[in-house]
Amino acid sequence: MFTVPHRQHHWLLAVFLCTSTVACAVNSVAQIAPETLAAQIQTQTAPLVLDVRTPQEYAAGHIPGAINIEFRELEARLAELPIAPDEAIVVYCEQGVRAGVAERTLAASGFTAVLHLQGDMVVWRQQKLPIARGEATP
Repeated sequence: MFTVPHRQHHWLLAVFLCTSTVACAVNSVAQIAPETLAAQIQTQTAPLVLDVRTPQEYAAGHIPGAINIEFRELEARLAELPIAPDEAIVVYCEQGVRAGVAERTLAASGFTAVLHLQGDMVVWRQQKLPIARGEATP
């Protein structure tokens, strides 16, 4: 078994915390709560909502009004986004991984008001918020 002498614990902890903090800061995107987005959709004040899951996942259930561009296709299809790069856009997927990739793609392409849906579709469903069904329109 590998053991670390007691006096080295603090040093290792400091290195871990610094590394974790830097990693989080690099990937941080402002978030929007599901209930906040649902209220904005209800009052028609919501920003553009982008579902980056597969078309099959989108058809099975998505946030009302969301457009679907799979995360792998986003860079090639940026021109399809009906907003300017300085306008707000909410990105989500099932659990957050693909949305994170899409958010980095958007930021690298000059989008400055990217928001992440807290908890993605998993939490949206858990909170029993409205779900639309059907295929995306091309």
